[in-house]
Order: sequence, then C-alpha cells, then structure tokens
Amino acid sequence: MTAPQPDDATDAFGFAPAFAVDEPAAHTLPFVFNTGHSGSVYPAVFLASSRLGALALRRSEDAHVERLFAPVVDLGAPLMRANFPRAYLDVNREPYELDPRMFDGRLPPFANTRSMRVAGGLGTVPRVVADGQEIYGARLSVDEAVARIEQLYKPYHRTLRGLIQRTARQFGHAILIDCHSMPSSSLGRDPDGKADFVLGDRFGTACAPLLIDLVEDTLRAGGFRVVRNKPYAGGFITEHYGEPNVGRHALQIEINRGLYMNETTLAVTAGFEPLVQALRSMVIAVAAEAVDLGARRMAAE
Repeated sequence: MTAPQPDDATDAFGFAPAFAVDEPAAHTLPFVFNTGHSGSVYPAVFLASSRLGALALRRSEDAHVERLFAPVVDLGAPLMRANFPRAYLDVNREPYELDPRMFDGRLPPFANTRSMRVAGGLGTVPRVVADGQEIYGARLSVDEAVARIEQLYKPYHRTLRGLIQRTARQFGHAILIDCHSMPSSSLGRDPDGKADFVLGDRFGTACAPLLIDLVEDTLRAGGFRVVRNKPYAGGFITEHYGEPNVGRHALQIEINRGLYMNETTLAVTAGFEPLVQALRSMVIAVAAEAVDLGARRMAAE
C-alpha cells in the first residue's frame, strides 16, 4: 500500500494543509469533534527518513475516523482533523513529551523526558509505531522536533482551543468529543470481554457524568458493547480541555477497528456505512438531551 501523498500546494513540512476544520453551515450544536490521529498524508521527506514502509507507518493511524464522524458537520458541529500522521506528530501528548534517545543535541530543559508515554516510545514525536517498530533509521535533530511542535502542534492546539472557546461563548458550555479508533487486539483475547467502544472521561474528571451516561446509554441501545476508561481513559486532549466545573466537557471515544475496517489492509469493510449511521444517530440522540443544558446544570449532574 502506498501512503497518501500531499499535493503541490504544500507547506514547509509537505502538508496541504497540516490540519483543517470542517465548519457547519450553522453551528447549532454545543459540540466540537476532533480527530487528531486520523491524518494520512505522508510527505516524501518523512518516508525517506523512516526505516519502515508506508503500511507499517499507517498502523499508528486512526484510519478513516474523520470519515466516520463526517456527518456531524451537517448536523451543526465543527469537525477538526489532522492531515499529518500520528507517526509524525502526536497532538494527544504534552507539547514537549520527548525521548532524548531519538535526537542529536540537547532537548529544552522544560521537556518531559520521563513520562510513561515517552518510555513506551509514544511521545509527541513518536519513536515507534503502534506495534512497537522503530520509525527512524537515524537520530533526528532537536531543531526538527522543535519545528514540528512550534509550527504544527501549537497552531493545532490554538485552533482547537479557539473552537472550544467559541462554542462555550455561543452556548454557555462546550462539549469536546475526541474521536479515536483502537485495534481489536488491544482488548484481550476473550471475545465476551471485547468492547465496541471505550469511553474515556479521565475517571470522571473530564466531563459531567450526565454526558458519558448519555453516550453510553445511546450506544448500548444500538446494540454495542461499551466500557469506560479501560484500557483508554483519555489522553492529553481529554485531560487538558475537560473542565466540567466551568462548563467545558471533554470525552474520548475509542472505536473498535474491527467494526468497520480490515485491520491488515486498512480498507473499509461492509460495516463502515452502518457504523457511520449509528454514530450519526448517537450524536442526534445525545444532542437532543444536552443541547439545552447550561454549564451549571452539566457541571452539577
């Protein structure tokens, strides 16, 4: 499989553009949807620096998640999506969560080099792809890491923060849904224990109980198996933007890839379109209960 390539109108990193926001004709729901791991544009310079082939690099993608949630735009909510791949830059990490073993030169003194995610090779600039294979054939320069963070990561988060702030001003509260996918192998070998969805609210700290209850109940009513916070409780985005005490709620949704794609080839399967419709129905149902709720009520539930 060949990784998607950027077109001629690229930025300095080879993206066209690095990320985008799909805006609704009218912002009528108090939601912001984000797909920060679904980027699938692999610039030639990045591919040349990697010891892995295109398909191996794509193992880290939340492939097709931006398409799964695309209907939210017509429903009245913005959808933010990365075009750069997670293997290149991970926006669901702290801005300087970096592994010093990857770089030539000294990292900034404020870099977090000791987190569990860095130890696992999955920092802001990842060392490995999702299955543990090393990405690069040689060390990167510190300047390269800093450039990705300053010119891609930080603008991404400024835009996301602006969407949340705009939504909160308009509706009195904001609901961020951080959209991801998970390999079916991450859920254990017991078929009865596997989940279709894992909802992460940082163990009750990132959103009001009412919100996660609504999402879980709606998905279960659709016949899906849903668990909370295990093995995914939500990453940096959920933790950083979830402030239910001030009416800003963040919920991470992980979708079992086996529901909609071939996990070997990354091609969508017959389950894709039914899942798109199920997610659309879920958003409609949850919005009907949440759209008129003010920040105070959401925080108090």
